[in-house]
Amino acid sequence: VMGWYDEHLHLFDLGRMIVTDAETLAKVWEGDGVDEQRVRLSQFVRQAGQKLRYEYDFGDGWEHELLLEKILPAEADVHYPRCLKGKRACPPEDCGGVLGYANLLEAMANKSHPEREMYLEWMGGEVDPEAFDLAEINEVLQEM
Repeated sequence: VMGWYDEHLHLFDLGRMIVTDAETLAKVWEGDGVDEQRVRLSQFVRQAGQKLRYEYDFGDGWEHELLLEKILPAEADVHYPRCLKGKRACPPEDCGGVLGYANLLEAMANKSHPEREMYLEWMGGEVDPEAFDLAEINEVLQEM
């Protein structure tokens, strides 16, 4: 859903434990943790109002608070998972976290910014931070 490619270490922080990949459990994490290949988050997050933290790319430090707003009944003939709504574009991989992304957006918005050409080349063109394509996201989720 975020548009990232799982190229970096990540974890779901459930408060009392984390859910992450086996490599992170073995080499990075020193607390209680569970291999994400052996569980589903739905085993731990079961009620509307529950929150958890998702951290992606420990170097860039992307932290997200996830809130389970409500649980809907499964619909017949619907493929899951699916995204119901969202807004704004995902920051690109390896852009330097929140501050790096802010710098990228500033450079893209200012045609005389000294780093604008570098960002245009790196991104392969203009960046629209407001872009959000629900159909495209659900198409990617269908392929998973």
